[in-house]
Amino acid sequence: MLNFSRLLAALVWGGWVSGAIAPAVAFGSMSPPPILTQQSPVQQGNQIVLNGRVIAGAWRQWAGANSSQVGISDAVLVNAFGVQLLNTDVPSRQPIQWFTPNNQIQNLTTQLSPTLRYLDVSDLARQSGWQLRTNGPNLEIATPATRIVGLRQSQQPWGDRLVLELNQPTPWQTNQRLQELQLVLEAQIDPTLSQQFKPVAGRFLNTIALEPSGNQTRLRFNMTNASARVWSVAAPNRIVIDIRPDALTEQNILWAPGLHWRQQIVSLGATRIPTVWLEVNPRQPGIVLQPLLPTPGTMTGIAPLLQTARQAQVAAAINGGFFNRNRQLPLGAIRLNGEWLSGPILNRGAIAWDHSGNVLFSRLTLQETVVTPTGQRLPLTHLNSGYVQAGIARYTAAWGPFYTALSDGEIVVVVQNNQVTSQQVLEQAGTASPPIPVNGYLLVLRSNRSATSVFPPGAVLKLESTANQPDFLRYPHVLGAGPLLLQNQQIVLDAKAESFSNAFAIETASRSAIAQRADGRLLLVTAHARLDGGGLSLMDMAQLLLQLGAVNALNLDGGSSTTLYLGGQIRDRPAGTAARVHNGFGIFLKGNP
Repeated sequence: MLNFSRLLAALVWGGWVSGAIAPAVAFGSMSPPPILTQQSPVQQGNQIVLNGRVIAGAWRQWAGANSSQVGISDAVLVNAFGVQLLNTDVPSRQPIQWFTPNNQIQNLTTQLSPTLRYLDVSDLARQSGWQLRTNGPNLEIATPATRIVGLRQSQQPWGDRLVLELNQPTPWQTNQRLQELQLVLEAQIDPTLSQQFKPVAGRFLNTIALEPSGNQTRLRFNMTNASARVWSVAAPNRIVIDIRPDALTEQNILWAPGLHWRQQIVSLGATRIPTVWLEVNPRQPGIVLQPLLPTPGTMTGIAPLLQTARQAQVAAAINGGFFNRNRQLPLGAIRLNGEWLSGPILNRGAIAWDHSGNVLFSRLTLQETVVTPTGQRLPLTHLNSGYVQAGIARYTAAWGPFYTALSDGEIVVVVQNNQVTSQQVLEQAGTASPPIPVNGYLLVLRSNRSATSVFPPGAVLKLESTANQPDFLRYPHVLGAGPLLLQNQQIVLDAKAESFSNAFAIETASRSAIAQRADGRLLLVTAHARLDGGGLSLMDMAQLLLQLGAVNALNLDGGSSTTLYLGGQIRDRPAGTAARVHNGFGIFLKGNP
């Protein structure tokens, strides 16, 4: 299994202008934070051209008090420019470290959109001598020619360190996948210096490849059981690369009102677990929580959470419940705006919530019964589910425009306006049935041919529905997964009670969960592995959530599905390592332009 926690990298104007952008916040200023403003953008795009190199990333330009201001999404600044975000509890400003002298703070003003957070780089560009120009969807940035003037490697008690000395600050881009880190600097290295550098293997560092290319320098690091923290310091200007297992930097950023981005190495006894999570206030005005699907209008389909979140235009998301990867169908509860898109299975754990911030965690069973004209009561096995079981299942238009047989020999009974209109036999799995009526539903009989006689055409049916926890039915949104981990600050983990296999119950893997604190805030939590190696058990995750202050908690689909999204980017793992998933839990920011 891949140790993903150790793969985390530490994370206009018609013509060229230089130094013509008014400063947003003075360098080192400790003045009161500016009011969070939401001006409409003058211009915006999704591509940055840095010294001729194209980088996918969102930017926008807007009118400031005396001049145009330019913002770049925070994820792009971190990944493509090397900016380190510092802790803040003020959403209108973001302190950063980027070749920052000691004891000085540089604040960037923030601007929120419904999906992204932009940091105003106008002052940073002026200070650094960047030239900026908008060109259609592109923000073109030219930085001063920079040279690497020193290069040294050392071994430390905690791992390996490489230091690059520069004649002036310059952007750098990091990209990590599996056990390789790629670092691209907007700086030239003297051929003599690169020839003199003789890298050696270290404790966690296997190899270093140095690849000069014009005015850029590329470094490739191959690591074992470690990740990299890359950061900058001033006087003299240096970029520091630390290769160590505990490279995750602690972070507590109020990313938007009611939405904190947190990451920390959490201790469970002698075990230390890198953990990335979001804290959400469901009662914060402007925050809306909903289930997410990659293919709205049908329950068939899976996609990377990154794609689903961007498509749905959410600010943040975490992967959701279980599904059949081959058939791409849900295996658990999904309720959206009061409609069951997929019903619960096997009395598994679920979370329900409304638009007022009320939340319910419990195990959920939905029992539907169809009553025939003769008074015969027939229990239904499932509603809109990819879980196949002998009996009678029900499918509504929320499942999609058509139903396709999930097993051989199914009999489909078409019901419109509570009246049976026809029957059809689907001899083979994969066979499509008539359309699912929008004014009715389909009853699918599996291994139950004798029941066809009670559904003759013209028969008027009555449908009854109840839940083991009737309160669930009062909530418009439900997302099922399991097992339930915590209730009322007590560990209630019982995989067998939710019909999970013994192998699932004891395995270790990457984990994701959604939890609730006593103050009502929700926690969207991901953790991939212990620092000492290996994944997390379900009990590990329950105990970790208790450490984070959770009182109620639900385990979500884990392993390669574990994914946490914020502001256009995956925050807990390299995006290319995340599997496609069927559904997620999304956070919308409403009321922003």
